[in-house]
Amino acid sequence: MTKKKILEVKNLHVSFNTYAGESQAVRGVSFHLNEGETLAIVGESGCGKTVTSKSILGILPKPQSIIKEESEVLLENKNLLKVSEREMAKVRGEEISMIFQDPMTSLNPTMRVGEQIAESIIIHTNISKKDAMKKAVEMLQLVKIPNPEKRAKQYPHEFSGGMRQRAMIAIALACNPKILIADEPTTALDVTIQAQIMNLIRELQKKLNTAVILVTHDLGVVASCADRIQVMYAGKVVERGTVNEIFYNPKHPYTWALLKSVPRLGTANKEELYSLQGTPPDLLNPPKGCPFAARCEHGMKICRVKIPDVTTVSETQKVSCWLHHEMAPKVGVPEELLVEVK
Repeated sequence: MTKKKILEVKNLHVSFNTYAGESQAVRGVSFHLNEGETLAIVGESGCGKTVTSKSILGILPKPQSIIKEESEVLLENKNLLKVSEREMAKVRGEEISMIFQDPMTSLNPTMRVGEQIAESIIIHTNISKKDAMKKAVEMLQLVKIPNPEKRAKQYPHEFSGGMRQRAMIAIALACNPKILIADEPTTALDVTIQAQIMNLIRELQKKLNTAVILVTHDLGVVASCADRIQVMYAGKVVERGTVNEIFYNPKHPYTWALLKSVPRLGTANKEELYSLQGTPPDLLNPPKGCPFAARCEHGMKICRVKIPDVTTVSETQKVSCWLHHEMAPKVGVPEELLVEVK
């Protein structure tokens, strides 16, 4: 059964005006999101993941940010880039919600946690403050915070890091949105709490049938929860596919580098972890060719002068890399990744 497409981003271009000039943070990103599925956007810091997700909600700083005219963000065929601020305020929270990276700075330190959850409910529904507070307690219970009645009356500084992130999830899901954007939801949390938060998001997604966009730099986080993955580098999508395709049949050298950087069980003691050498390109003056060319072990002359075409590997997997041209040398998946597949 084909799932309904609820969000489509087409040819998204986002730039920022800086003292040094125009920084092209997102350069022609396109993707779609189906009802009830999880799409992971993966890449290192500065690749444009968060800018892409904030563009969908219309919360980029103004006037510094510029979304180019050719860009489209379609929520069930309504272009969110063309609607008024009043209409956009209605979309935020009610149809699309976001969990931000750092809950300590995202939560208001002067308001009780229950009031912050109730605030979203009051804005988007017609219920009373008393009923909204009751719903806030229910949301804290839903995200598995113990003693929800007591915790609703406490301030963010009285919560642990994991509990603050759960409170952020409660705020995001309070109005049962169609789409949840989770921007690095496990940043600064220890491994055990990371697993709990990801399990909670997955559990609530099934219960509420919410579509999720998971933004992260860590491929290890998405392995068990994403349906599809798109890999971003320097403001562009370099590879996309299902979880199995990206983990077991990756095609782009940057995807190989991300996979090699994930720590694995069975690694020998004192063995040095893989680290990708070099730095991302300067997006004030983006390269003419493939943005990854300067750091790629398999780079060719054409990589530096012309952006590669998109190669269709399967119905769900596509890659932008000159290595898949018929005249390119045959380069396979690195052996260490093939061992993992077996």
